[in-house]
Amino acid sequence: MADRQRSWTFRDAGRLPLALRALNAAGRLAPGKPALDPDAIIEKAMANTGLHDFGDDHWREGLEVLCDACTREADLHSFARFTLRAMYTGTLERRLRVIDWVRQHPEVREEKIEAPFVVLGLPRTGTTLLSYLLDLDPRSRSLESWEASALAPPPTLAGHRDDPRIAEEAKRGAALPRLIPPIAAMHPLGASLPTECVTLFALDFRSLLFETQVLAPGYGEWLEACDMRSAYAIHELCLQTLQSTIPTDRWALKTPNHLWALDALLERYPDARLVWTHRDPKRVVPSVASLNTTFYRTWSNRADPLATGRAWAHKLQLAATRGMQHDDEQGGKPWCHHLQYADLMTDPVEAVRGLYAHFGEELMPLHVRRMRVWMAARPQSAFGRHRYEMSDFGFTPQALDEMFESYCERFDVPDEADS
Repeated sequence: MADRQRSWTFRDAGRLPLALRALNAAGRLAPGKPALDPDAIIEKAMANTGLHDFGDDHWREGLEVLCDACTREADLHSFARFTLRAMYTGTLERRLRVIDWVRQHPEVREEKIEAPFVVLGLPRTGTTLLSYLLDLDPRSRSLESWEASALAPPPTLAGHRDDPRIAEEAKRGAALPRLIPPIAAMHPLGASLPTECVTLFALDFRSLLFETQVLAPGYGEWLEACDMRSAYAIHELCLQTLQSTIPTDRWALKTPNHLWALDALLERYPDARLVWTHRDPKRVVPSVASLNTTFYRTWSNRADPLATGRAWAHKLQLAATRGMQHDDEQGGKPWCHHLQYADLMTDPVEAVRGLYAHFGEELMPLHVRRMRVWMAARPQSAFGRHRYEMSDFGFTPQALDEMFESYCERFDVPDEADS
C-alpha cells in the first residue's frame, strides 16, 4: 500500500519503455512517418469494418483539422503517430458501427432521452466524484467506460455484467498506468466506471478529448468556434442505442466540454438538469495543466509546461465566460444547480441531497446508504497523490485571481489559497 500512496507529478511521465524509445529513435530517420493522413485513416476504418456509411459528414472537417494541427504543431514521435492513427481509426470504426446498427434497427431512434442529469463544471472541480455518486442512484444510469468503446452492438440487459468487452477494456486500461505512471493518482481508471461524454463527441471529432492528448493549438481554436450541434446529434444517437437494449429511466452524464456548448446541449436536451460545480481557479488551472502536461510528455518530443499552462488557462477562462454569458441570457431565471467543491468534499451525501432538492426530488434511502459505503471504501488518496506547483506552469496567484475575478465573484467561489 505504501507504494500506492506515493506522490506523482507530471515529471514522472514521458520516459517510455526501452522498446518504444528504440522505435522513436528509428523513426527520427524518417520524420513525419507514419503520417496522420485523414484519407488513409478513413479508408482503414472502412476496410476494418466492411462498412461505408458514416451518416452525415460533419465529422470529416474535425478529423482533417486535427490531423493537420497534430502534424504541424505537436512534434509527435513515431510511437505517438502509430497510437493516434490507430485511435482515430478506431473512433471512425465505432461511428460506422453505430450508424450501421441504427440502420438495421430504426426503432432505436424512438428512444427518448428524458431529463438527464448533466454535470458540467470545469475539470478538477469534483465532477468525477459527483458523477460516481449520481451513478449510485438505482434510478440513474451513467455511461461506463467500456460501453463508450462497445456501442454497437449495444450491451444487453442479460449480458451487461459479463460482456467480454468489459475485460477487453480493462486490459487496455491496465496498460495506461504502465505507460503513464502518474495517471492513476491524477484521474480514476476503470472499465466499469462512469466516463465523460467527450468519448461520444469524439465520434464527430468535436471533442476536448483530443486536446488532452496533444497540444495542437490549431485544432483547439477550431473547436472553440465550431458548431457543436452535430456532436450532440451523435451523442444522442449513442445514448439511444445503449438505451434500446437496456431500458433506462434517466441518464447521469458528465463532462466539462458541455460548458463550452450550452446552447447546443440545451437544443438537444431541453429538459436536462444541469449541475455546475465550482472551485477556486488557483486550484483548478494548475491541476489541469499538470494533468495535460503529463499526457503531452508521453506523446510529444517536446512538451512545454508553460505553453500548456497558457493554453488551458485560456480554455478554462473561455468556458467560464460562456457559462456566465448563458447565465446573463437567463435574466435571473434559475437554469442550473450550482455546487461548490468545498461543500461536495465536506459532506458528499448532503451535497447530493441539496442537488436533488433543487430539482424537486428526494434521495432514496438505498442511494444514501450506497454513497456512504462507497465513500468509506474509496478514499481520495487510494492511488497516490497528485502534486504540482503553480509556478511550474507560469502561474501566480495574482494572475489567476485577475483572470477569473468575475467568475469567482458571481458564483461566490471560496478562495482556497490558505487551505
